[in-house]
Amino acid sequence: MKGLTRGKVFLIGAGPGDPDLLTVKALKALQAADVVVYDRLVSPEIMALVPARTERIDVGKMPKRHKVPQEQINDILVRLAAQGQRVVRLKGGDPLIFGRGSEEAEELRRAGVAYEYVPGITSAQGAAASTGVPLTHRGLATGVRYITGHRARDATLDLDWASLASEETTLVVYMGAMNIGEIATRLIAHGMPPGLPVMAVASVTTPREERLVATLSTIAQDIEQADLAAPVLFVIGHVVSLYETAALPARVLAYA
Repeated sequence: MKGLTRGKVFLIGAGPGDPDLLTVKALKALQAADVVVYDRLVSPEIMALVPARTERIDVGKMPKRHKVPQEQINDILVRLAAQGQRVVRLKGGDPLIFGRGSEEAEELRRAGVAYEYVPGITSAQGAAASTGVPLTHRGLATGVRYITGHRARDATLDLDWASLASEETTLVVYMGAMNIGEIATRLIAHGMPPGLPVMAVASVTTPREERLVATLSTIAQDIEQADLAAPVLFVIGHVVSLYETAALPARVLAYA
């Protein structure tokens, strides 16, 4: 890399999908980028904001199929920055919430590459605003916890189930469509009532948004029958009981 000019990498959260929810800072960085390295969860509406002159590199991952391994993504970012390019690493939601932004930052730091985080609205916040179901509500939930429903390399979900099975806390599950049956079973086994309401929201804040309201005991079967397209977010807790009265207009509504 001798003789090359160092560029900079912007680790940007694209939000849940609605381009109007993109931050001003993120939009400015997109418009000034030489190259955009993006994930599959970045909506087409967001990608439409990338200037036509800007190079685009698709490094999207799908369950059990990573066409570009994480190590290769790291190498791409370092190489592009070493060429003096202004690189946007574009991720759905927020880069620091299940977005591997900090892992990529570690590699950039080791390589001596300058980088900057630009936060995005995470899917849980987008789902709350879109559906009208709050993440916390007086008398229903005093806190909220975000968990991943999928482990790297399909490892076992070794979560602290006893701690998670609290009716006083809203539980938000990211990347859980494949394992929601196991998650529900474990939570029930550790004390959560089978009738606790669950809301699944697919492609939140986009024109493709779909919703399904079920219970812990039925969510696995209902989600399979509904065949919601990824990405799907799950909200588990008493706050979901507010859905029928708080629901904002949806393009598609699905009920258990």
